[in-house]
Amino acid sequence: MSNPEQHLKRIQDKVQRLLKQHIALQKENEALKTEIDQLKNEANQFRESTTSLQQQLEIMKFSNGEMDPGEKKQFEKRINGYIREIDRAIAMLGK
Repeated sequence: MSNPEQHLKRIQDKVQRLLKQHIALQKENEALKTEIDQLKNEANQFRESTTSLQQQLEIMKFSNGEMDPGEKKQFEKRINGYIREIDRAIAMLGK
């Protein structure tokens, strides 16, 4: 082979390797995006679980009378907020 032909062959080989790398990186990128979505879902589930457990703990403290006055007042505010939201939702459904 002549020098220009060899040079062209090397360029073609490099382009082929780059294309293969590009495809591999695209697959890896998609896999990472999927993993990120799964991890976000897990994190949201953990947050929801934590929130639920915290609420259960507050309810247990409230029912056992273990809350100090500040915690009790804050708990009652939150309950009243929930009640207002429920009332608004009921009113919207009635319209």
